[in-house]
Amino acid sequence: MKLIGMLDSPYVRRTAISLRLLKIAFEHRSISVFSAFEQFRQLNPVVKAPTLICEDGTVLMDSALIIDHAERMAGRSLMPADIPGHRTATRRVGLALVACEKAIQIVYERNLRPAEKQHEPWVDRVRDQLLAAIAALEAEYASQRIEIDEQRIDQATITTAVAWRFTQEMLPTIVGAGDYRALAALGEAAEKLPAFVAAPFG
Repeated sequence: MKLIGMLDSPYVRRTAISLRLLKIAFEHRSISVFSAFEQFRQLNPVVKAPTLICEDGTVLMDSALIIDHAERMAGRSLMPADIPGHRTATRRVGLALVACEKAIQIVYERNLRPAEKQHEPWVDRVRDQLLAAIAALEAEYASQRIEIDEQRIDQATITTAVAWRFTQEMLPTIVGAGDYRALAALGEAAEKLPAFVAAPFG
């Protein structure tokens, strides 16, 4: 199998880390949807990262769907099996994905749109949404002891750690590390795991 996309995308990175934790063998091809658009389009006409090319040639996309398929292949899930645990993890994954989405929107607005066409009221609203998601995640993890290893890590922790690293790399002046101590500790611990080290940001 081949995973297509750049690891500076939190969606590509959470997929790569999840595949490694599930012991799914894959080849990573670091192809940009921007600078290598035509090359990417030859592999997936809709140019969506991440893209997973299965062994039979089937092209899958969207990190959540790729991870779901990988879990079926592996015969196990990175989500808790019990209902209360699954509900909590689902909430946390949702918050982390919102943080990713809103952070990316700000990065795109600042880096891709000409300055004269940037709309500050919209940016302000998106920033508020990003900070609300980060604050909610901080509250989720602040009351629990951070113990992370590859045998116990779940998808909520994976996605939260990936989202945190993305904000720190791309928007550190908006999401200050000193304001979110639980997330900073979680991110630091997760980044030391072999699956994270093997899929470094960028």
